[in-house]
Amino acid sequence: MNKKILILAAIFGILSVVLGAFAAHGLKALITTQALQTFETGVRYQMYHALLLLFVGNSAFVSEKSKKAIFYLILLGILFFSGSIYGLATNELSGFNFKSIGFITPIGGLLLIVSWIILLINFLKIKGDNS
Repeated sequence: MNKKILILAAIFGILSVVLGAFAAHGLKALITTQALQTFETGVRYQMYHALLLLFVGNSAFVSEKSKKAIFYLILLGILFFSGSIYGLATNELSGFNFKSIGFITPIGGLLLIVSWIILLINFLKIKGDNS
């Protein structure tokens, strides 16, 4: 599972940098400043969770069952949250109305929050005097 988590972390990290550069250089002239800021929010959250996956994939403090759950929660959470934000921010450039699927943005956010809660629960279960 650790290898899958680390691979997803690397993919999300790479895509964050690529999409951030694309937004700064390619989209800047095509969308409003507000839409660009919205797009950058999706990039930022994607990178935050790429870093979280790097940590989870290398942590001995997270159970295998929890690692699997966190992997899928973050995968779906980023697809729903950041993916829908990318679509909404560039809505004027496409033939598809991303506002019709905007309801998945908060669902994605909720999945990301649940992944952090699972991480917290694993930390609370750590035995010993590691405080």
